[in-house]
Amino acid sequence: MKEETIVLHTGHRRDESTTSVAVPIYQTTSYQFNNTEHAAKLFSLQELGNIYTRIMNPTCAVLEERMSKLDGGVAAMAVSSGQAASAFSIQNICHSGDNFVSSTDLYGGTWNLFSNTLKEMGIECRFVDPAKPEQFENAIDDKTRCIYAETLPNPKLNVFPINEVSKIGKKHNVPLIMDNTAAPYICKPLSHGANIVVYSTTKYIGGHGLSIGGLIVDGGNFDWEAAADRFPMLNKPDPSYHGAVWSEAAKPLGPIAYILRARVILLRDYGSAMSPFNAFTFIQGLETLPLRMQRHCENAEKVAQYLDGHSKVEKVIYPKLMSGIHRDRAESYMSGGFGSLLGFELKDGEDAGKKFIDNLKLLYHVANIGDARSLAIHPASTTHSQLSDDEKLSSGVTPGYVRLSIGIEHIDDIIEDLDQALKKV
Repeated sequence: MKEETIVLHTGHRRDESTTSVAVPIYQTTSYQFNNTEHAAKLFSLQELGNIYTRIMNPTCAVLEERMSKLDGGVAAMAVSSGQAASAFSIQNICHSGDNFVSSTDLYGGTWNLFSNTLKEMGIECRFVDPAKPEQFENAIDDKTRCIYAETLPNPKLNVFPINEVSKIGKKHNVPLIMDNTAAPYICKPLSHGANIVVYSTTKYIGGHGLSIGGLIVDGGNFDWEAAADRFPMLNKPDPSYHGAVWSEAAKPLGPIAYILRARVILLRDYGSAMSPFNAFTFIQGLETLPLRMQRHCENAEKVAQYLDGHSKVEKVIYPKLMSGIHRDRAESYMSGGFGSLLGFELKDGEDAGKKFIDNLKLLYHVANIGDARSLAIHPASTTHSQLSDDEKLSSGVTPGYVRLSIGIEHIDDIIEDLDQALKKV
């Protein structure tokens, strides 16, 4: 099936007991086992099935299957937030004493997670500027477990060199994890060499701003046994699950060792499960994702062109307006559009940026992206405020930078609001 069909039909045709076409909200904690033998097989992973909603749920399973199919993966796991997805993607193969290499171009919350919280757990993050992909190789050693990056990093919006860095990872048997939150549907990281994809489903996948959630998609395209010493958490007996060796335990089920361990260890122990109701709301959003992304991209391109010609705007940051290698990468990895995020700097700096935000009437001033409605924020004083000045600049946040997430309203109304706010700067 094509993507537009996948998001509507994969994983559910009808509820067998009621013939309901809509995916039901299975608001339950537990599931009745057929008998003791059935229960034993589920707990020993001889058979996959529902045990407890902290680990799996039928409503979540439909969302997982649709997103896995949409991205070209083999399995997916829904979690309580995008932050949980980012943390789990690293913790699933890194423990104390290990390191991973990350792009410097990150969302502020992810930067803080990597540079502080994971550091306190003994996991080192080595930051590398993606403008120089070869530096990723220089940062890899025998304790490196993965590379992490954002497809369309917020707020720099320089599309990441997925294929170039994935080749470096393959050379050293190190998987590439891509956060594709800002570019679902319009970019397929797995088809460009990535191995794991993470999302904040809170953003475009939902699109409605109703629920918090996250997702991890396993590409099934990385050989975890080829470098068994590099991935002991997948290739040595796990004392927390009866001595299971995940690369072996997963074989009867498919190439899902990574996501299987994440589910039965991390999700089980940390409990960062997505609620069935939230999964239901994300399924509703996913059904219209292809249509919304098309409109998001069309509107954002028109806004970028408008701002680029405005006398009070110093600079516009948008992939289509970039030149050289950054424009080439945007065209190589993005299909059907360049996303809905754009940034700009006002000539009069921080005070002008704040005044612009305060005078908006249609656009919402919120700490989110990817809603159907248009949003605006001043990152330096909000989403990236916990970073040092140098860290802010490294991630692309200058004092006067304003970030817009362009929605699907009529373009004339969006530009009219931007225009009246700019007049008051």
